[in-house]
Amino acid sequence: MTRGELSGPSGPSQTAQQAGRGGCLRLGAAVFLMGLGALFLFVALVGFGLYRQGQVFITRAQELFQQPQPTPVVDMRTIVVRQVRGVSELTTAIFSMEAVVAQSRDRTLGPFVIGQTKLLYVAYGEVRAGVDLSRVSADDVQVISDTVIIRLPPPQILDRKIDVERSYVYDFERGLLGPEDPEMQSRAERVALEKITQTACETGILEEANQRAEMAVSTLLMAAGFREVRVVTRPPPPGTCEP
Repeated sequence: MTRGELSGPSGPSQTAQQAGRGGCLRLGAAVFLMGLGALFLFVALVGFGLYRQGQVFITRAQELFQQPQPTPVVDMRTIVVRQVRGVSELTTAIFSMEAVVAQSRDRTLGPFVIGQTKLLYVAYGEVRAGVDLSRVSADDVQVISDTVIIRLPPPQILDRKIDVERSYVYDFERGLLGPEDPEMQSRAERVALEKITQTACETGILEEANQRAEMAVSTLLMAAGFREVRVVTRPPPPGTCEP
């Protein structure tokens, strides 16, 4: 066998092997490219999903902040209290009168009166009664739709005094042995004030104060827009008119 005969059959076998390896490389490259494409597609889908979720989150957040805010709740009771407290002077009832008071003091010697001092005093006094609306609180007010129910404090004597400018000593008499009494006029003023206060109470000054308060508060709240106003008054506590 010659050398040329030995080398002849090996040529086609090597070419087939090379062709097989080339096909494998091309197949591997195709698989790699397909895998890489699938990876890119997966990443793109995940990114798109995240983007959509972000858009939904942002939209929902905007909707949350753009929702209409609840209307502030206004306590109508507080408004009523503020309005009522401003009309205290309109609830005042005033009673005035003149009272004549006689005062005297004796000087005695044993059972005998040996001297006397007399005073006749004309006092002009004034008594003011009313309802202290500054004491009204939110607990005293009930608002139902356009109806308000309000409970007022009891009436009271706000002030009482003797007008010394309009009062005077009508008569003064002191006998030869009559005692000195520098407090006689002051006592006459106190007695006159007690008498005027008692007369004011007997003629219904506290009831008048309640009526004035009811009228003033009703008028005020009706003007404020309430269709119905119920004012509940209270009687004066015992001893209100005592000196």
